[in-house]
Amino acid sequence: MSQESLSSTGASVPPAAPATPDQPEYVYLVSYPKIIFLYPTVLTSLFCAIVMWAKGDVPANEVTAWQQKNTPVLMQAAVAVQESMPAVTAGESAQTPAPATGKEAPVAHTVTIHSYHHVCARIFLIVFALNMVVISFDFPRTTSLTWFFAIATVVIGMWFLLSKNPGLAPQIVQGLLSIKPWANTSFYMIFTLVMLFLFVWVLISRRFDYWEVKGNELLHHHGFLSNMERFSAPNLRISKEINDLFEYLLLRSGRLIIHATNERRAIVLDNVLRINRKEEQITRMLGALQVRVRTDKE
Repeated sequence: MSQESLSSTGASVPPAAPATPDQPEYVYLVSYPKIIFLYPTVLTSLFCAIVMWAKGDVPANEVTAWQQKNTPVLMQAAVAVQESMPAVTAGESAQTPAPATGKEAPVAHTVTIHSYHHVCARIFLIVFALNMVVISFDFPRTTSLTWFFAIATVVIGMWFLLSKNPGLAPQIVQGLLSIKPWANTSFYMIFTLVMLFLFVWVLISRRFDYWEVKGNELLHHHGFLSNMERFSAPNLRISKEINDLFEYLLLRSGRLIIHATNERRAIVLDNVLRINRKEEQITRMLGALQVRVRTDKE
């Protein structure tokens, strides 16, 4: 038996566990507000702003075509024809054709209207609506499965209805296409800049409110001057909850519940990003600490 394996009293001492890169020295835990889940809407707004800028913003003839309806154009043409006809005397028949004056009634020109601004607005509104649903309601696994079957039932019912009434589908499509929202480049760009400004402030604020898990203690850093609270970590217990399936798919986020030693209230951290990785790191760190404690006692 080698001398490294013998203590001063001659008893065997197990060698210390080597440090591994999978076992971190500390783990940062940050709780974010729900506004971070609006990033799909921000990306869509940025995409629409780029498309509108590349296409030259809203077409110039869109406003003209919107203001000049068919009825005013026809009325203007009728007035022009009436002015070109001579006055009818009392002895003449009203059915006598008017002599040609060389003037023709104005003809309404066909205006080509591009629809890319309508497509961008529809895409933006759909993504924004879906994003608001995600942050407004929680969709656990069971609830998401229920919604899936409900939507599948509605789709099957609509398909059956349209197959029995083929003429109904064009009317529905025409009704949906008759809704023509539009916004210019400035709207999309301002919305994107405002949201990015809020995202930056959220990131800055999280630098002054976060948790740090170490091998023997739990630290809470908060405040502008880095105030700190300490909790004992050897008997720390954590539990993970994924309350919203869509929020987990967007940013792999969830809820961590920490039960610190000699602390009555549980510490609840919502919207922790990459929650599975954080949980694994904390579990490895605390598990290695418990093994070392038992080894030292031996």
